[in-house]
Amino acid sequence: MSFSKDSKIEILNTHKENADTAFAFLSGLFHAAGEIEKNGQALKAAIVTDLNELYPVVNELAHTLYGDYLELDIEDDYVINKTTYYRITFPATFAERLLKDIGLLEITNDGYHLNWGIDSNIVCSEETKISFLRGAYLGCGTSSIRLSEVESEKTTSGYHLELTSHSHVFLTDLAALLVEFNILSKLVERKNLFVLYIKEAELIKDFLALLGADNSVMALSNEMIIREKRNQINREVNCINANISKTVDASMRQIEAINVIISTIGIESLDDQLQEVAFLRMANPEESLDGLLSLSTLQLSKSGLNHRLNKLIKIAKELK
Repeated sequence: MSFSKDSKIEILNTHKENADTAFAFLSGLFHAAGEIEKNGQALKAAIVTDLNELYPVVNELAHTLYGDYLELDIEDDYVINKTTYYRITFPATFAERLLKDIGLLEITNDGYHLNWGIDSNIVCSEETKISFLRGAYLGCGTSSIRLSEVESEKTTSGYHLELTSHSHVFLTDLAALLVEFNILSKLVERKNLFVLYIKEAELIKDFLALLGADNSVMALSNEMIIREKRNQINREVNCINANISKTVDASMRQIEAINVIISTIGIESLDDQLQEVAFLRMANPEESLDGLLSLSTLQLSKSGLNHRLNKLIKIAKELK
């Protein structure tokens, strides 16, 4: 399963809404994944989701709020990219009452009016605000985060969690609600949808922790450690490779200069120290300055050895 689905199932398995928070949870869920249609004089209400584990939870909440006689239906609705979506349908005789109770429906002399903003009467406490966010995430939240199955496996996905909706009002209110918990998000429009997204890993962890997905928070923390370790290793390897490249480039210039000297005035024309440095470099083309020093019998410092190698290059330039 994906990190996104794992986190949702964890929320469903570890947190049970009570009578005080159930309306807020259902309100968040309907705002995020609700499908409301007018059928003559009646309303039809359903939740469309790819999370079939949601059905028993919603069904139990309906029993808690309205009695055991109420039974919801679930059916396979459609398949997109091999993902099955389910429709959880509420009885038509009950839909109007439910939508009013969760702050989505107003009835006036002009008829039905849907309120896609977040009703402050529904989210009137910290507990109900969190339950609303929980329902919203289960309904329209997703994450592109891919966890490394093993430490050596490389994943290129970034840290990204988003909630999508056709309602700009809903996501604007949702962003304001997140700010109350110090979670900053950004709202953009994408292909006839509005997207509220969180990009920072620490904020994603804060969001999931707020919803009660502690195991997912731990998994994300571990992933951050693995990626940081991998990035550190990559930086070290890149640094080593860069140093090797510099060493090879310098060595090639030095060997080229020595060959010029050999083919023109002869290496025996150099003083003893320069001759030994030249022979040392020719015999060890891949060695760094430190490596050459360890092989040399000359009492030279690193800067002294480098000075003599540069002197060989200077002599060769003058001979060309």
